[in-house]
This record gives sequence, structure tokens and C-alpha cells, in this order.
Amino acid sequence: MKKLILLLFIWGQTLSQIEVVGNQITVEKLKTHITILASDSLEGREVGQPGEIMAAEYMSNYFNQLGIPPYKDSTYYQEIPLEKRLIESANIKVDGVQYEFKEDFYTYPNFSQTRIRSKDIVFLGYGIDTETYSDYNTNVEGKVIMIFNGEPKDNNGNYLVSGGKEKSPESNWKMKLNMAKQNGVKAVLFITENYKSNYKRVEHKINHPGVSLSKKEEPIPFFYISKKMANDILGKNKTAKIQKKIKSKKRSYNKLINKSVFLATQNNDDFFTGKNVLAFIEGTDPELKNEIIVITAHYDHIGIIDGLIHNGADDNATGTAALLEIAAAFQLAKKSGYEFKRSILCFPNSAEEKGLLGSYYYVENPEFPLENTIACLNVDMIGRMDKFHPNDSNYVYLIGADKLSTDLHNISEKSNKKYTNLELDYTFNNPNDPNRFYYRSDHYNFAKKNIPSIFYFSGVHKDYHKHTDTMEKLVYEKVEKIARLIFYTAWELSNAESRPIVDKENEFKLNRY
Repeated sequence: MKKLILLLFIWGQTLSQIEVVGNQITVEKLKTHITILASDSLEGREVGQPGEIMAAEYMSNYFNQLGIPPYKDSTYYQEIPLEKRLIESANIKVDGVQYEFKEDFYTYPNFSQTRIRSKDIVFLGYGIDTETYSDYNTNVEGKVIMIFNGEPKDNNGNYLVSGGKEKSPESNWKMKLNMAKQNGVKAVLFITENYKSNYKRVEHKINHPGVSLSKKEEPIPFFYISKKMANDILGKNKTAKIQKKIKSKKRSYNKLINKSVFLATQNNDDFFTGKNVLAFIEGTDPELKNEIIVITAHYDHIGIIDGLIHNGADDNATGTAALLEIAAAFQLAKKSGYEFKRSILCFPNSAEEKGLLGSYYYVENPEFPLENTIACLNVDMIGRMDKFHPNDSNYVYLIGADKLSTDLHNISEKSNKKYTNLELDYTFNNPNDPNRFYYRSDHYNFAKKNIPSIFYFSGVHKDYHKHTDTMEKLVYEKVEKIARLIFYTAWELSNAESRPIVDKENEFKLNRY
């Protein structure tokens, strides 16, 4: 069979050989996968639970039917060592005053059980450290610090860090925890506005087990405290006065509080495994087949909450189905004798909903060398329209395409113009985007390793992370078109003269925490 362009005439159209293969990615096939993955029988695909295992088995069986052999000739699975943690009790005592867990303060099961005693507390403003604004102008090593949530504003309503109406990434609580850890802080007390409503919003996370990688580095202990509790510690109405002072003077304020503090948590830990699924399709070039394009989509979701199955049809049965059919297309091309030089790793990963844990585990324990991994194409939620495109499904958000490699961005643009003509929306490609989507899906862990990466995404909607994210609400033609775009982009990357050159320093700070 010819290696160059095979022209076929179908319905009066002239199609290249690869378009004939790409057209095998169809609504019908995608819908078949989504019907199974988003069914009640899989019980929301919670990591480590029977539904996740059933999903992994479904995908591995499909890869086997396609004729894609298990990697290492033995398995499609990379097991993820995980730990489930539930807080059994938590205790805060300040100068002999005992505060009540959940009534006065709360925390998440993100860190090991702890016992901390300190003779004082450092109030440290908002716990932010940037070139334009910094609270870290005093020594906090070995200290318990107390900080406000969020980011300070000036009298005109502009944020002091960003200088405008949008919050800076540094206002994120995980960024603050990381900064505190870098500065040697023992524990963080976050002063929380609207404590009761905030607690109600996150009650499920507090009262149900949290999941983390076994032996993964953890954040320092942290607790969210009510404003009443903060004023007990600082002095009557002091929080409002301090906020007003920072606002008017446009600079940080810190104070040493000479009150002893005792912090303690007791946890119940359970160890189990999740499953990454790997389907490796070898390229045709004797040398270039050692270079790999990774295509990722997380298949886990959040399970059953309050008796309601969270099917996760859009998040992320859509991306998983797309990945399965992209694998099928490459395998069909291989069987048909069409050349693609570099290899393809189709990688449905798990534990994304627990903090991108599956992809993190893979890049720290790669089954294929990262130095040979030339790009990551990640697909997560591609089946709905968001509020910015209420009546138009012909779009996809691209995030990260140009952040490390001009070549990857150019190939992405070329592939779209050549094959699909979607509107490529770069709205969320801004490092100052307050949604921080760049940090919230699995391409992030590859980008951290300096691997050029693209995140394909259609935006959030009212059913995000709710039991109402069901398959009858999906726009299947949208899933089909985006899946084809990813396939064509991977195809162009596979046959490019050279791998995408990393020629940029990433504008994103590459620090999720």
C-alpha cells in the first residue's frame, strides 16, 4: 500500500488516507463507550472501588480486542499505591481555651496525624510572597502562623498583588501552604470569612476519607478557623481592623501573639491501589519509534455521595471515550499499513479527582522513558458547552499548547486548520486566569517535567461534580470532532521531521501547591 497520500473518493469528497482513518472516530462508537463508563453499574468510578476496576477492565479488554498488546507483554495496568485517610479527631487549644472541631475550626485529611505545641503564634497578614506584595518580612521558621484567606484589596477595590480586579494565583490556599512550607512554618491557621457556609460547602471532604499517594510528600498541617475564634486570639474585632489597615496602607502587617497553642489530629489510614491503564502502539520508523506521544484522559470520578451516583458523563467519560477511539484509529492505521513514525501511548489514568495522583505517579515512575516522551495531549471534559458558548458547540479550549514549545503550538494550529476547523479558544491559557485550569488536569504533571503539553477542554457547567452530570446532556458531535482533532494532532506529531523543540520558559509557575 502506498506510503504517501492515498486518495479515495467518498460521497464526492477527496479524502487523504489519514482522514479515512480519522473518520472512523464516530458518534456511535463514542456513545457506546460513554454509555458503559457513565452507567450506574460503575457507581461513579471512585478510585479503588469496584466501579473503577470495572472501568479499567472494560478499557483493557477493548485494547486487547483492537490487537494492542499489553505493555511488557504482561499487563495493561500500572498500579498506583494509595492511602485513604479519615480524620477521627482534631484538637486546637490556645492559652488553655479549648476549641471544638467543626464548630470553631475544620481541616481536611490531607496530612499525617500530628501533635504540635508552640509558645506563640505569628499573625502573618495574607501569607503571600510576591515581588509586588509580601507578608514574609519576618522570621517564621518553626512557627504556627495565622493568615487571612484570599488576597488584600486597596480602597479602589483592586487586588494588591495582581493590581487589578482579578485574583492572583498566589491567593490560592495551596500556594499559600507551599509558601509556608518553604519558609519552615510548622502549621497554618486560615481565618475564614462566612465560616458556617464555607464549612457546609466542604463538609463532605471533611467527613469522608481523603485519598493520597502512599509516601508522597504532604502539606504541612493546616486548619480553617472562624472569625470569632480569630478575634478570640487576636483581640476583639482585631481582624476587621487589621484588614482595614492593610487595605489603607497597601502593605503587609504582622504581629507576634504571645499565646501558647496546641494542635493535634488523629487519623484512620487505609492502604489500597488504583489502576493506570497503558496501551502502547509502536511507531513504524526503526529509530523514531523510540520517541513517544502520550495521550491522557482520566477515567475516575467521585463515586457515590449521599447515596447519589455521580456518573461523570462529561467528567470524564467523554475524554476517556475519545482516548479509546483515538487508540482504535492508530491501531487501524497500523493494520492498514499507513505509516506513523513515532509511537503512541494511550494512557487512561486514575486518581485525577484526588489531586492528579495517577499521572503524578506515572511521571515519577515512568514505564517509558520521559526523555523520549516528546509531547502530552490531555483530554478532560469535552462534551458540553459552557456559559461563554451557549449556542455554539464548534469550539474547544486549548491550554498550555504554546507554554513550552512553539513547534507544538504550530502543529496544533496546522492540524486544526487542515482537518477540523474548530474554534481554538485560548481564554484559559493566561497564567493569571483565576480558574487555574492549567493546574487542574493531568497534562500538568508532564509539563512539570518539561514535556510540551496541551489540555483539551470544553469548560465547566452547572452539572460539574454533581450527580446530574449524565450522558443525555452531552453533545456527541462535539466529542467526535475534538477526538478527531486530537488524533490528527498526534498523527502530525508522529510524522514531523523532528520532535517539538522546547524553546520557552513556561509562564505558568508550575507549582500546583
